[in-house]
Amino acid sequence: MPEVGPGEEKKIQRTIDAYREVAKRAAALKPDTLVITSPHSILYADYFHISPGRTASGTFANFRAPQVKITVNYDTEFVNTLSELAASSSIYAGTLGERNAELDHGTLIPLRFMEQAGIDFNETKVVRIGLSGLSAAEHYKLGQLIAETADKLNRRVVYIASGDLSHKLKSDGPYGFVEEGPVFDKEVMEHISDGDFLSMLRMDNNLCKKAAECGLRSFWIMAGALDKKAVKCEQLSYEGTFGVGYGVAWIDINGDDANRNIGEQLIEANHKALAEIKSNEDEFVKLARLSLETFVKTHSKLDNLPSNLPDEMTERRAGAFVSLHKDGELRGCIGTFLPTTASIAEEIVQNAVSACSRDPRFSPVTVSELDDIVYNVDILSEPERIFDTKQLDVKRYGVIVEKDGRRGLLLPDLEGVDTVEQQIAIAKQKGNIAPKEKVNLWRFEVVRHR
Repeated sequence: MPEVGPGEEKKIQRTIDAYREVAKRAAALKPDTLVITSPHSILYADYFHISPGRTASGTFANFRAPQVKITVNYDTEFVNTLSELAASSSIYAGTLGERNAELDHGTLIPLRFMEQAGIDFNETKVVRIGLSGLSAAEHYKLGQLIAETADKLNRRVVYIASGDLSHKLKSDGPYGFVEEGPVFDKEVMEHISDGDFLSMLRMDNNLCKKAAECGLRSFWIMAGALDKKAVKCEQLSYEGTFGVGYGVAWIDINGDDANRNIGEQLIEANHKALAEIKSNEDEFVKLARLSLETFVKTHSKLDNLPSNLPDEMTERRAGAFVSLHKDGELRGCIGTFLPTTASIAEEIVQNAVSACSRDPRFSPVTVSELDDIVYNVDILSEPERIFDTKQLDVKRYGVIVEKDGRRGLLLPDLEGVDTVEQQIAIAKQKGNIAPKEKVNLWRFEVVRHR
């Protein structure tokens, strides 16, 4: 935007031209409603926030352009209907929890281009929706409900999936460079250009995190809005000039296509992947699963250990951590760094129950989630006192920090923990130890069972 640049915007002229083109095409459709999903609106871990109220405004004051102001009328009937459909479909979405009524820049930028293309916000109303930390399947379902709402109200709707791609494309960019950045951008743009929404919904979670992506969940909702539709996808531009990926694409609907039941295909693919993981679990992980599922289903701990456990599990004592993941995200992790029971097996039984019910970061695991949980079991060596951080290695060793009875622990080889400094800082935070406090250090190794 020249008001924000000024002049710098010319370095991404292809993006500007593409944005103008899609805005022109959108205006020609004379939509009743613009539905915009934005990563810069309010984001909750387990809830989609839908814009409440009748009107909203926003400016680019945070970008040195307070004179650029946009005011819109919300489509309250659309919002109410979508919220009702979400409630009846057990999708956590609605108008509760607003923190900032102003339009965010992920919403303002597309609205600015739409306004310049001739869309009159006195006639065309807006629905703004935030993203969430929920799964790809849940985002897809919300998209389906958006389409259902449009059909139910007979609205002509243009859907705008707002969001950047990777934020880590250049070493001199604002967020630096990682090799996963351009890989992520290439995959996303190819999936969108090819209309391969299933692959986009199943992208590797580690790749997405390392690339520091922004808008993928917005694209997931878009895919859901196009469920069972024949689509024509056109990539208009891609640039990463400033170290952040900007992609612009236009997608047309060309009738129905029952074979593009991408949501159902996603559920089937996920079930197959989870079944494969479960079939390869060793005895350590199988015991954690048995313990957790018994507790969640019966509210009672496992009374008796399975009879065929290996001697290592029944005759050896050690600390153990049980970690739970769901949809690629941590769902609970509790453990002991020293043995507290008579055997590794009993340690696993105890800590699996704690991981699903006593991790203060998460609500207790429910029966409906059991089929989606992936388990890790880490068996710890006895901690070794060390006196120099050079004796640590984030891939090989976990760390324990201690200060005046406060203690924090971090396991080794964790995603996103790349340096000893990060490892110690996180361990201190977990132990409620201030960053500058000097601490006593221990290291330990683990045998990880998946």
